[in-house]
Amino acid sequence: MTYCVAMHLADGMVFISDSRTNAGIDQISTFRKLFIFSTPGERLIVLQTAGNLATSQSVVNLLKQRCSGPGPHLLNVRTLYDATVLVAETVREVVARDRTKLAGKTDLSCSFLVGGQIAEGAMDVYSIYPQGNFIQATEDTPFLQLGESKYGRPILDRNLTYRTSLEEGLRCGLISFDSTMRSNLSVGMPLDLLVFRKDSFGGAKSYRITADDPYFMRIRMQWAAGLQDMLAALPAPPDAYMSGGCQ
Repeated sequence: MTYCVAMHLADGMVFISDSRTNAGIDQISTFRKLFIFSTPGERLIVLQTAGNLATSQSVVNLLKQRCSGPGPHLLNVRTLYDATVLVAETVREVVARDRTKLAGKTDLSCSFLVGGQIAEGAMDVYSIYPQGNFIQATEDTPFLQLGESKYGRPILDRNLTYRTSLEEGLRCGLISFDSTMRSNLSVGMPLDLLVFRKDSFGGAKSYRITADDPYFMRIRMQWAAGLQDMLAALPAPPDAYMSGGCQ
């Protein structure tokens, strides 16, 4: 399984992806699911993937190969919308190609998050469905998710808004991942992280968070302890709640 989050905030964007793939209880591997296409000083495009690993790898490799050839590619398209259309078309191309060669009921579908900023354009984040259509993050919904989203979503729903700072958004995202990993073993470390400040094109690089990362260990322990303290501090339930029956 997979869990990926992309946040579109007023001051920038936060991208976090896990790296665990699971093809059975005895086939657990680590594969990167966050990819960067950038031109220093001009553009940053981030892709995050979920679904069939062979399909998503083929899509990413095709997009990389085509960056050195003629025609539209991720390093020359004019807008993030155009980049998202290009990724969606490549997904459909790969699925159509491989479907004709594979027998049986192999699920070739995959999904992508596409985010970033190009030149003087606005920042954007899009989520591409397996069918190739897509939606866009908005000020009302400033984050998009892929994969095993249900365990980490309540943290984001309760705390994240478009005006949330990048620092707080990052903390919120990491706690979202901690909650997900505690409840679902198919999502796991290491995590790949990229924080992008609006209009900064200085050659962004992702950061890999391992299980023994000091900051991640600190906030997950502090979060767990804080939850226990808050639960203990809640008002005692009234006697009617504890009566053990209904009248």
